[in-house]
Amino acid sequence: MNLLSINKLAKIGREKPLFTDVTFGLNEGDKAALVGRNGTGKSTLLNCIAGVLTPDDGNVVFNRSCKVSFLPQTPAFCPDDTIRSHIFKSDSPKLAVIREYEEICTKLGTGSGKNAVIQAQFEKLNRQMEEGDLWNYESQISSILTTLGITDMNRRMSQLSGGMIKKVALAQVLVEDSKLLLLDEPTNHLDITTITWLQEYLKNTDRSVLMVTHDRYFLDNVCNNIYELARARVKLYQGNYSTYLEKKQIEAEIEENTDRRIESVLRVERDWLLRGPCARGTKAKARIQRDMQLINREKFAKDKGFAFEVAGRRLGGKILELNKVCKNFPKGFAGSKDGKTSPVLKDFSYIFSKGQKIGIFGDNGTGKSTLLNLITGKIQPDSGTIVKGENTVFGYYEQNPVFKDTSLTALEYIKEAAEFISMNNGKKLSAAQFLEEFGFEGKIQHSPLASLSGGEKKRLLLVRLLISNPNFLILDEPTNDFDIFTMNILEQFLAGYKGCLLVISHDRYFMDKVADTLFILENDGCVSGFAGKCSEYLEYRDEKRKEEILQKQAKQAEKQKEELKDRPTESEQDSAKPKKLSFKEQKEFEQLEKDIETLENRKAELEQLMSGGETDFSKIGEISKEYQEISIQLEEKYKRWEELA
Repeated sequence: MNLLSINKLAKIGREKPLFTDVTFGLNEGDKAALVGRNGTGKSTLLNCIAGVLTPDDGNVVFNRSCKVSFLPQTPAFCPDDTIRSHIFKSDSPKLAVIREYEEICTKLGTGSGKNAVIQAQFEKLNRQMEEGDLWNYESQISSILTTLGITDMNRRMSQLSGGMIKKVALAQVLVEDSKLLLLDEPTNHLDITTITWLQEYLKNTDRSVLMVTHDRYFLDNVCNNIYELARARVKLYQGNYSTYLEKKQIEAEIEENTDRRIESVLRVERDWLLRGPCARGTKAKARIQRDMQLINREKFAKDKGFAFEVAGRRLGGKILELNKVCKNFPKGFAGSKDGKTSPVLKDFSYIFSKGQKIGIFGDNGTGKSTLLNLITGKIQPDSGTIVKGENTVFGYYEQNPVFKDTSLTALEYIKEAAEFISMNNGKKLSAAQFLEEFGFEGKIQHSPLASLSGGEKKRLLLVRLLISNPNFLILDEPTNDFDIFTMNILEQFLAGYKGCLLVISHDRYFMDKVADTLFILENDGCVSGFAGKCSEYLEYRDEKRKEEILQKQAKQAEKQKEELKDRPTESEQDSAKPKKLSFKEQKEFEQLEKDIETLENRKAELEQLMSGGETDFSKIGEISKEYQEISIQLEEKYKRWEELA
């Protein structure tokens, strides 16, 4: 069944159309991704489809039965909202019933249960929960929230870290009763554990997906269609991301070969045209017309590349030393529990060596960004020392950098750092020429920072950072918002970088390329090391977890075996039994039988009352309390009866 039809969609950008005549559709079960260079309009196209932006031309049609859920690149939220109120803001009918039911239950819990109106509402909502099978739906929601690590639903959105805000926004989308998911950079700010879970969820769900993401492992495992947005047009490549790359390579070779053949033909035709042929004949006219079409054709043009560069600065003997560094979350911080301090780092010591490339791995909230802020002096440790070498120059790329003045143009922003920049080859470039080297050409240099796409802003920040020629690069989520083309170039640059590198990234492919050692940050503040790639660590961690599960099962089996071994045999039990009860014990045994019978009868009466539709919650509470007390008494009396019997 067709869920989405897009017909001749168009949107004008800064200088020219971002996209025109975009026409495609999605069917049930389709898992598709939009890929393309930064600034080509991927997020704009997704926002037009979601109805957030109005296209300049064309239309978007959804199937009547198809509800759509949209995850924007930067989730919007009210800081005062709790996680619960944010998630249940959806207009989904099912979520509305669950929300109303929870609100009624809260009112009943405050002592308003005797109000006839509230009781009538409760009964109505209870029927709706039963009829719509919403008890099962509610348990599915709880499962998603628990998997994403969202347990305290009463926390304010303003208290959450960037990763947790993304998780809550993702949870809001996933719990909705929708057939189509529109996801813009769903993996940004998520830890690798959550990304792996989300990858499997989207791969196995019946819901259709259209997303923008630059996570190559994610694309490969989830998508069966790739839509490339380039030259203002969208083109479909069936298959996953690896298949897309193969088809693009073949396509480029065919276009180059075709272009060479046409140029060869045109050399002969140009000579003929220069001889001034008589154009009065029909054949000559047709030949000239054909030649002009070939000359004016849309020529194959490779995407212009660029390369990140630093001139290179010498590192000294001492680079960076950390000695027993400790840091705790202060009271009230988003990571603290119950208002108490919680350790981020516990006695962490390390001496950095030349050329080290270390990746930092850990779940959201384990303090990865905090470690970088400690190293760069943005925050101070509670104890311990951090000593930087005299020749060490940090280049710190922050996770959520903020431009002080977004009215500045890209050129003015670079000129703030330097009017002229020296390159590796000794050339000196003006700020404008320097920007051109990094793909900022034409009017974009004079565009205000506020008008740049997310990826363009991040690339500009990185370019300015490299002007300072650092010999110790510290990168916090550098791949967020970058297109795959830019990430490939960044990977090549970091692979050949001679200085030290400390990087946080949740892009597994990127981490495999640039880091050969990992710092593993645990939830208790401890830091361990792993000599190997990110994918190797994930395999090791999975194997370790499997071993722990097997060991736990083996221990349980051994414990059960020991318990059976220590349990007396039937013959031993028989010999241990007294041959004859005393008079007192005989009387106790007879009384127990009577008491058990009376309690069992009362228990049955209480069960009938609980299932009889009683709506007075004070009575229900009393009945439930008595039922629990009788159950405990019966258990004790049966135990004694067995001993005497």
